[in-house]
Amino acid sequence: MIDKHIDEYITFLKIEKGLSPASLSSYKQDLKHYLSYLDELGVKSLEKVDTDMLISFIKHLNEKGLSSKTISRTQSTLRNFHQFLLNQDVTKMNPAIKLTAVRGEKKLPEYLTIEEMETLLATPEDSPAGVRDSTMMEVLYASGIRVSELISIKKPDVNTEMGFIRVRGKGSKERIVPITDFVARQLEHYIVSIRPRLLKTEDTEDLFITNRGRGFTRQGLWKTIKKYEVLSGISKNITPHTFRHSFATHLIENGADLRAVQEMLGHSDISTTQIYTQISASKIREMYKQFHPRK
Repeated sequence: MIDKHIDEYITFLKIEKGLSPASLSSYKQDLKHYLSYLDELGVKSLEKVDTDMLISFIKHLNEKGLSSKTISRTQSTLRNFHQFLLNQDVTKMNPAIKLTAVRGEKKLPEYLTIEEMETLLATPEDSPAGVRDSTMMEVLYASGIRVSELISIKKPDVNTEMGFIRVRGKGSKERIVPITDFVARQLEHYIVSIRPRLLKTEDTEDLFITNRGRGFTRQGLWKTIKKYEVLSGISKNITPHTFRHSFATHLIENGADLRAVQEMLGHSDISTTQIYTQISASKIREMYKQFHPRK
């Protein structure tokens, strides 16, 4: 019976909130763990759940060594799930409303220095696949878009003359992202001269296509980035998201307006963008400690 309510909630998030498949998967996984825990307690009805049970579940997650970020997300999931049940008249109260937010340490995202980024971008060879890979990485760094946004770009979304790309972010929200003149020229070269050589029997609207003539998957893009991590010799864990972190960090380090960076990243809350100011401040402190004569 509880399974049924979870499925109804996930359907609600998909249709009413327009959440991405990745977000839906995370929420469903959280609720499945929650359901398993309730089952261990012998709870068969959601009407029987109280705040003490929820606190016990959160402590259970903490003892398993889950990060504060994961626990915080789980608490939010539980709070919203039980509110949904209340709104649907399944229960008469929301026992999760009193859960205290977890305040854990914020891990600063890893990024590349400008020099490291230049090394990485210069790594692909001058071949059709190499030019494609180079163009993908240049777009990631020039725009700060997410992996899911990059692989969902279609040919009509690109305007090289005006210098922008239309991307679809979380919740299917569209936004216009600017690109540099250099990247616009590289995109034009890729679209006109390289992409047709990668196409096979069927045409596709996907902008970036594999050697088999199909659109990239998240896993395919991740493997491509990992390949150039090894070839570049950079001793950092480089993922597609590293480009996003580097994009934001380099802009803010060079004086970009925080609100403008928020808009380009597609963050709904500016507090999410502010973590990049912490990276900049952290770098300043390191330089201070390294170069001040009275260490």
